Amino acid sequence: MLSLGASGQFYAQIAHGAPFEVFLSADVERPARLEADGLLAPQGRFTYAVGKLVLYSRTPHLADGGRVLQTGGFDRLAVADPALAPYGAAAVQVLQKLGVYEQLKPKLAFGANITQTYQYVATGAAEVGFVALSQVIHEPAGSRWSPPQALYAPIEQQAALLKPGAANPAAVAFFAYLQSPAARRIIQSYGYEVR
Repeated sequence: MLSLGASGQFYAQIAHGAPFEVFLSADVERPARLEADGLLAPQGRFTYAVGKLVLYSRTPHLADGGRVLQTGGFDRLAVADPALAPYGAAAVQVLQKLGVYEQLKPKLAFGANITQTYQYVATGAAEVGFVALSQVIHEPAGSRWSPPQALYAPIEQQAALLKPGAANPAAVAFFAYLQSPAARRIIQSYGYEVR
């Protein structure tokens, strides 16, 4: 069974005994904390992908070049909750480095996670939003801008094999598959870097 949500929320659930077996986190911090807490199997984490942030709009040309962040020509900018979602933290870094965070703060619409943030833009609840490239890489319509990597810290995403998962052959096999060349090709096809 799969559960989707913010990395920070899942970390809290796992730390409090939730029976997960494999944790795919959008950051390094939370798997490292689980490892420090003794909740991972031996050699139980690795970076499976490096995510890319993108400013996206369903409106053609609105997000092109990121100029709309300077002009503020929108009512709502969707951003994942930076306290829980690494993509949200990256979006805030971009806005701060561009010097527009304080100006745009009243227009921010925070999603609980990157999926909800994308939904805000996809449904038109927000005209523009910072989402994961993987969510829109195959989207032919709309507009997008990929902020230069210098504007935000790399979004290293880690897989973690939790101690309960070490006893489940399916969880162990899935964890191993994520490290395979076949999985790496699929991950790359969605715009992620692999290491």
